[in-house]
Amino acid sequence: MFERDHIREMQGYTPGLQPSGAVIKLNTNESPFAPGPRVMAALDAIRPTELQRYPDPSATVFRQAAARLHGLDPNQVVATNGGDELLRLAVSTFVDPGRAIGVVTPSYGVYSVLAALHPSPLSEAPMTEDWALPEEAATRWNDDGAQLALLTNPHAPSGALASAETIEQLVAAFQGVLVLDEAYVDFVDPALQHDVTALIGRCPNLLILRTMSKGYALAGLRLGYGLGDARLVEPIQAKTRDSYNVDVIAQRLGVAALEDRDHASLAWLHVRQERARVADELARIGVGVLPSQANFLLVCPPGSSSAQDLYAGLVEKGVFVRWFDAPRLRDKLRVTIGARQENDAFLAALRDVVGSTERRA
Repeated sequence: MFERDHIREMQGYTPGLQPSGAVIKLNTNESPFAPGPRVMAALDAIRPTELQRYPDPSATVFRQAAARLHGLDPNQVVATNGGDELLRLAVSTFVDPGRAIGVVTPSYGVYSVLAALHPSPLSEAPMTEDWALPEEAATRWNDDGAQLALLTNPHAPSGALASAETIEQLVAAFQGVLVLDEAYVDFVDPALQHDVTALIGRCPNLLILRTMSKGYALAGLRLGYGLGDARLVEPIQAKTRDSYNVDVIAQRLGVAALEDRDHASLAWLHVRQERARVADELARIGVGVLPSQANFLLVCPPGSSSAQDLYAGLVEKGVFVRWFDAPRLRDKLRVTIGARQENDAFLAALRDVVGSTERRA
C-alpha cells in the first residue's frame, strides 16, 4: 500500500522454480557439474578473520585476473554481485528516468523489470522469424531516444548467435550504450567463437557482461563482471556501484575459477556434445528444436501438443524445464542441458508425456 505507483502497477520477474528433493532440474541454465578443485580449495583456505572484515571494495585481485584473461587493463573491468547487478548499474548510470531502454523481443525477462523499476519505456525490436537480430534495431532505438540497449548473445531464450561483425555494426549504429550480455558465451562451438572484447578499443559505447554463474558453475555465489572502455567503466566503479558489492568469498573463488579454465572447459565441452545429442534425439521423436549456441535448447512440442501441458506433465514426473507465458514462447519449452543421465531422464519423460497426450487426442 505504500509503494510508488509504477511499482504497484509493474510485473516483477518470475525466476525458475528451485525444487527440492530428487528431481531433474533443467529449468535455470545452471552448470551440470560442480566447481573445480581449485575453487573448493580456495573456499577451504578462507580464514575466519577474512569474514570479520569488509572485503576489498574494488575487488582488485579479481579485476586483475579478469583483465589478464581478456587482455585488458584492470580499469576496464568492474566486478558485480552477479550479472544482474551490472544490468541494474548500467540502467542507473546511463539512463535518465523516463528515457527509453532498447531491447529485442523476446528477451531476458529481467530487462523489462529493470526498465519498469527505473522507470523507463522499452524500445522493442522484434527478433526475425528465424531468430536473427533485426536489422532495424539500432534505428528503432535511436528514433525512440534510447540511451541504453540490453542484448543477450547468444540470445536468450533461443540460443541464436550473432556474429562479431553484426555486433560491431549494431554498436556503431546505436547512439547510446549497448550492454552485450554474454552469459552463455562459454558454450559456443569453437568454430563459431569470436572474442568481442577486441571491439572495446573501437567501440567506446560497448559494455560486455560476463557471469561466473553458468560456465564456471558458481550460480550460488553471485559473481559477474563488466568489460568496457575505461571511460565507460569508471562512473560505475567510482559512483553508482554499491560499496563492498562483492564479498570476500566471491572474490577469492572467482579468481580461482578464472585461473582454472581447463577444468571449466570440460563442462563446456560436455554441454556442446550433449546439446547436439539431445537435439538429435528430440528430432527423432518429432520435437522441433531451434539451433542453439547456449547451454539450453528452445523446443517446439509436436503436433497439437500444448507446451504448457507438456510442462505440467514433465513436472508430474519430477522433471523441471521452463515454460514462458509470453508472445512467441507460449508454444515452446526451454530445456537446460544437464548431465547425460539428467538429459536421458528428460527425454524418457518427454516421450511418455507426448505419447500420453497423443493417445488422449
